[in-house]
Amino acid sequence: MGNAWRGCLTMGLKIAALGSVCSLAVWATVPQGWYMAGSKPSEYEAGVDRQITHDDHPSAYLRGRKPEIDGFGTLMQDFRADQYVGKRVRFNAFVKSEGVQGWAGLWMRVDKGSGPSPQVLAFDNMQNRPIKGTEDWKSYAVVLDVPEGATGIFFGLMAHGAGSVWMSDLKVETVGPDVPTTAMSMATSATRPDTPMNLRFEQ
Repeated sequence: MGNAWRGCLTMGLKIAALGSVCSLAVWATVPQGWYMAGSKPSEYEAGVDRQITHDDHPSAYLRGRKPEIDGFGTLMQDFRADQYVGKRVRFNAFVKSEGVQGWAGLWMRVDKGSGPSPQVLAFDNMQNRPIKGTEDWKSYAVVLDVPEGATGIFFGLMAHGAGSVWMSDLKVETVGPDVPTTAMSMATSATRPDTPMNLRFEQ
């Protein structure tokens, strides 16, 4: 559970308007190899749906338990980064949504180190291209570089607010440099300015 808890905490820092402490929950219905996390995991349920399928493949669902939820839940897993270091990785899945009141998306994160505050090397949760409302099956992808020093890769499906989402036909694979990354901007010491800027908003 240590890696799951650390991943949940770090992910919480990357979700806009998240003010509560991130927590973790594991449910008997969750697909094998997966776990639930988020700011409000107890307000979501997850499992395998053999009725709602894509190309005859079963799907996994993440569903809000209440008509209104102030927070997010995620169905996720993580694995060691060793064999992917120096490569570009794409997490691709087909996603279907129903009544998503906030937003939903695939997400992936690359970490370095362990402990309560691992360094986030790359991250994307589709917040800049969110899934909302009710949508039929569509293919979505998150693409990140795995730099030297990376130790773990986390990925999954998240929902912010009420509603239901399904994912099917998942792939995690390496891709070439011709496939652009979707990484969100990560502030580093190399990109931070040396002093505060534009404090009078004149620029």
